[in-house]
Amino acid sequence: MLHHSLAALLLRDKLIPEDKLTRCSEYAWENKLSFTACLMEQKLLSASALANFCYLESNAPWLDLDAFDPDFIPQKFINERLIRKNHAVPLYQRGNVLYIAVSDPTRIETLDEFQFRTRLQTEAVLVEENKLQRLIDKLLENEHSALGVTEQDEQELRDIDAADERQDDSGAVSADVKNDAPIVIYINKMLLDAIKRGASDLHFEPYETEYRVRFRIDGVLHEIARPPVALAGRIAARLKVMAQLNIAERRLPQDGRIKLRLSKHKSIDFRVSSLPTLYGEKIVLRILDAAAAMIGIESLGYEPDQKALYEEALSKPQGMILVTGPTGSGKTVSLYTGLNILNTPERNISTAEDPVEINLNGINQVHINAKAGLNFADALRSFLRQDPDVVMVGEIRDLETAEIAIKAAQTGHLVLSTLHTNSAAETLTRLMNMGVPSYNIAGSVTLIIAQRLARRLCNSCKAEEHLPQDELLRQGFKAEQLADLTIYKAVGCEHCTGGYKGRTGVYEVMPITPAIQDLIMEGGSSLDIAKAARDDGIHSLRESGLLKVAKGIISLAEANRVTNF
Repeated sequence: MLHHSLAALLLRDKLIPEDKLTRCSEYAWENKLSFTACLMEQKLLSASALANFCYLESNAPWLDLDAFDPDFIPQKFINERLIRKNHAVPLYQRGNVLYIAVSDPTRIETLDEFQFRTRLQTEAVLVEENKLQRLIDKLLENEHSALGVTEQDEQELRDIDAADERQDDSGAVSADVKNDAPIVIYINKMLLDAIKRGASDLHFEPYETEYRVRFRIDGVLHEIARPPVALAGRIAARLKVMAQLNIAERRLPQDGRIKLRLSKHKSIDFRVSSLPTLYGEKIVLRILDAAAAMIGIESLGYEPDQKALYEEALSKPQGMILVTGPTGSGKTVSLYTGLNILNTPERNISTAEDPVEINLNGINQVHINAKAGLNFADALRSFLRQDPDVVMVGEIRDLETAEIAIKAAQTGHLVLSTLHTNSAAETLTRLMNMGVPSYNIAGSVTLIIAQRLARRLCNSCKAEEHLPQDELLRQGFKAEQLADLTIYKAVGCEHCTGGYKGRTGVYEVMPITPAIQDLIMEGGSSLDIAKAARDDGIHSLRESGLLKVAKGIISLAEANRVTNF
């Protein structure tokens, strides 16, 4: 049985015996190969003879691909799945007509599929089979090399994929993106590289004439790659499909999540944010490391007295613990570490988060959904009707949330939350500025932790740094420290990134003492509160940073980067 119309035409003109045509047609059908390629492989007809026969039968225009510059092929039309499936290449566009290079013009479905995918009218251009195959191999090989993907990468990365991936509403486009092999492999390679290098964030950034990929490693962005700018749209579309976002929406920001399944038993979560910029969509991925919340309070970098203050506050049956600092300062890890300590069968723990970053067994986690009408205040009200022992609110953003959280802390619940302030003392004045009565703040808040993340020096290459005593005193060291003080600077080696490897926390842990409560009641400023904390022996962020410099954990330059002096 002949499965191909071209085979029937060849049989009609008795150019090839029927038995050979039948075997060739069935082989192509069973192996999902091009019929014309099978004719060449089995040497049933020469490429030029086949092209001449097709020209006479179809009257399609004939092009010698040796005289055609493949650089003129629009990058946006290069889709490996579509090209390999149809054994055809889109050559150029004129107006709303896309011209397709084919070696078999009888396959009308090829033109129909390109028309459906591109939304353009399509016309066939007849080319010789052997030259078409060379062009396909060159195009797709160039695309892989432009993305820095080797054959070994392709074999290792092809099977890694996003779990629970689904097609977008515009299903045809999503299917193309989902099966766009070079882009799929490239994105998988970027994600795996980020995990291996210990990155916390990945930035995919389009500009007018270039496209770059950067990783945030130990809190600092590093440029990793510059793929061709023509691929910006396809990279963004692939990431949006993996994150289950609407790829047809390019005018509004979107948020999603990727679960990258590395093997049957291991997966990594990413939080995804897309933002329309002047030259395309910038996509940022945050790696959500559940293991980070399980490392234990001993590994976070608290000084012994700071650790004792945090554990004491966690042991109290009620009150409020606030963790403050800018985005990316490790607040979430500090909170989850505390929740892990509290997570016992005897306690009912509920959290309201936007978004839920780390899944913890035994804790009731609620994802805030403003579009559906669920905000922090609403979630907190519901928690109080569910007999909680411990409540965690992702962030106190407004007076309503603050009042409910304080009420919970005053009525027998332990409340943990975050605020975006620069220091522990400023947290109290921020609550006052929100409109929370000072007597409620003084009676409910028990501990405030202000924190930053600083890069650890690499122990393999760090070197002593020699500075004049006057400069060390100016930096904040005390005269009595200088006698035994040895500080180190970053150098850089094969084991680290620029002389740094990993990060540690720098903390200001301030309990609300009776003296500070009196200042709150009197409406004292953040400067007054900070002075009272220093009088009580509480280290400021700067002092905690210098303490780690003196211990050789971080460099003075890093302390200056993350703290003020």
